[in-house]
Amino acid sequence: MNNLSYLKPNLVVAPLFDNWYAWTHLISPATAAMNLTGRHLKIMNSFIQSPRIHASAVKNPKMLGGPFMDINPDRVDEIVKLREQTLLNQAKLIEFSESIKTLDLLLKRHKHGYSVELLYNEIPDILKGFIEIVYDLNNNLSFRIYESLLYGSEFYNKRSQSIALWLTENDDRPFCLSTPLLSESNVIHLPVSFDDSGIDKLCSMKRNPGSITDIALEIGVTEDQMDLFETFFTERSHPTYSVYNSDKIRMRYFGHACILIETKEISILVDPLISYYGYESSVDHYSDVDLPDFIDYVLITHNHQDHVVFETLIPLRHKIGKIIVPCTTSGALQDPNLKLTLENTGFKNVIEVKDMEKLVLGDCVLTGIPFIGEHSDLNIQAKSCFHLAISGFTLMFVADSRIIDFKIYEHIEKMVGAIDVIFLGMECDGAPLTWLYGPLLTEDISRENDQSRRLSGSDYRLGVKLVDIFSPKEVYVYAMGQEPWLKFISSIKYTEESNPIIQSNKLVEECLSRGIIAERLFGEKELLYNYSGNKVK
Repeated sequence: MNNLSYLKPNLVVAPLFDNWYAWTHLISPATAAMNLTGRHLKIMNSFIQSPRIHASAVKNPKMLGGPFMDINPDRVDEIVKLREQTLLNQAKLIEFSESIKTLDLLLKRHKHGYSVELLYNEIPDILKGFIEIVYDLNNNLSFRIYESLLYGSEFYNKRSQSIALWLTENDDRPFCLSTPLLSESNVIHLPVSFDDSGIDKLCSMKRNPGSITDIALEIGVTEDQMDLFETFFTERSHPTYSVYNSDKIRMRYFGHACILIETKEISILVDPLISYYGYESSVDHYSDVDLPDFIDYVLITHNHQDHVVFETLIPLRHKIGKIIVPCTTSGALQDPNLKLTLENTGFKNVIEVKDMEKLVLGDCVLTGIPFIGEHSDLNIQAKSCFHLAISGFTLMFVADSRIIDFKIYEHIEKMVGAIDVIFLGMECDGAPLTWLYGPLLTEDISRENDQSRRLSGSDYRLGVKLVDIFSPKEVYVYAMGQEPWLKFISSIKYTEESNPIIQSNKLVEECLSRGIIAERLFGEKELLYNYSGNKVK
């Protein structure tokens, strides 16, 4: 144990919120409160009442991604205990959630058009000082949240945060939004908040060996956990990263929406979601051993659980220079501020970018591009496409934007010109509104409304219009959630008959017929370009 050791490359460092997989809506206090009551407690209550129905549902492919726990029914007593702990430890957040519903009902009953000043007296006490009541120009009444004040209050409790450590052997994991992580013989749970510097030291040991004893003391590993903890390390070094020093621009696809762009001056990682190295997988892929020792910039396109992945971001935090995120100041419940989320989980140098704002990043110029759709028609500002210009080479990450209004992109083209390479998400069916945002709703909506308002990206008709507008040399469909290591986050499993596959195939075929290089990305891909925009390979 006194020898210097490396962290094994297939060690998972999973962030948890009360034993549930932590994503951004479990960090921001208001959305955490709503998800706790509207998702976690509902699922736990359902499982406790009918555990075998859950066991049957998770085996049905049609139920994939549904509100069903993937847990042995014989462990129902553990879920009862977790629910009891939640009710006790999260009493304040539960009260906050119920008060949001009370406030919403209060606003609905108010005689619209008249001053709201007296309404402040009726705001539930627990919300007072955190809420502003506002009208829009059509006399629709709503409220905005002073989110920054919530982070400084009792509602942001770091004791709800922990990390779980285990060695992964394959890509098989329960769906993260519906299944908590219980105690397992191969898993170490540590009551460490996400901003703890010990996590950075632990994760840096994948490349920089250190003392197992010292890091165990740093992060609070107990004596009875030490035998298992030691198995997470090896004295064998991992493959080293060769610094990229070519005159070409290199792009590497890591799966889903994650792409690394490198020049000899700069490295930029988009929507980090990195699979592990040294474990069994059915798909060849890049992993964190293929990342630079220092990443100059990380770009986040939008605030969904498959684009802001703390399981990837936190282990990389010690090597990230700056993170660029879309700007929001809406204060809307459904639109938590990403900068606040990241800063309160230990990330430094977080920069917000506005629509059409330019940032100079070394030898690149980044422009924030409007991102429309894919958020179930909710008023959400925390979303941005990205345009990158590297000398004469241009590329655009359109992410999951649904190109509903062509005119927006025609105006953008007039400002940025034609694009060499476009990356477009085409998960064009999308889940219904309630799948992700249901816990934030204060009243039920009809099935018809729910099904019509979806988290859908562009289909062929919309995607080809983007091609018409920007005249790209290359088009790559990405962010499809197909890679096996995405299943526990996205719950997506396509066949050749799936509509997103049919639609993206059609776009690729249309591009090829026009002489445009096109492909739907999967697994891994490397592309090299001259600064003029000409492809090398």
